[in-house]
Amino acid sequence: MSKEEVIILDCSLSPFCNRVKIALSEKGVSYESKEEDLFGSKGGKSELLLKSNPIYKKVPVLLHNGKPLNESSIIVSYIDETWPSSSPLLPSSPYERAQARFWIDYIDKKVFDVGSKIWRSNGEEQEEAKKELIEILKQLEEALGDKDFFGGEKFGIVDVIAIPFTSWFYAYEKVGNFKVEECCPKFSAWEKRCLQKDTVSSVLPCPDKIYNFITSMRKNLGLE
Repeated sequence: MSKEEVIILDCSLSPFCNRVKIALSEKGVSYESKEEDLFGSKGGKSELLLKSNPIYKKVPVLLHNGKPLNESSIIVSYIDETWPSSSPLLPSSPYERAQARFWIDYIDKKVFDVGSKIWRSNGEEQEEAKKELIEILKQLEEALGDKDFFGGEKFGIVDVIAIPFTSWFYAYEKVGNFKVEECCPKFSAWEKRCLQKDTVSSVLPCPDKIYNFITSMRKNLGLE
């Protein structure tokens, strides 16, 4: 069998791209990352990205033997199904799979958008966004319970989906003057467990890079 071609159209700071890379790493799948110029400093988005994701024109895109797949949660599920022999990410029981998909949907709809409100605002609007993020994380703490990971003892699909956002928390905390760990200690303990995995720590960007990026964006928006 010929070697499979696996390419990610990538942005190293994007939690959505980093989900895909963590999932591939969990499966032991080699891939090539092609960093996209999303902000136009070197000519803008590539023709390959525009062709591969003509609807949304955004990363990540997974190119598996030339065939494009879009939307990070869909890509992670595809990875799990395509390379099933190693380390399944989804639970085996239909009920647990449904529960995992519920929390994936919850995370997708809530975490990044609310976190973005923190750094895109000041004053009362920022305070409301901080409260909203903490409430979301408390809901996730409740779902986690006393388990090591969302699926139980084993790192699984909900962990893959959620953990990349935590590299943005340092920036939210600095801008918003709060500490996630003080509000949500169980969630922070889960984050530390995930970061002990090479498949996670080798992928996630340095939080300082994200803070510098957000500081630059706030200046552009006239917030600093």
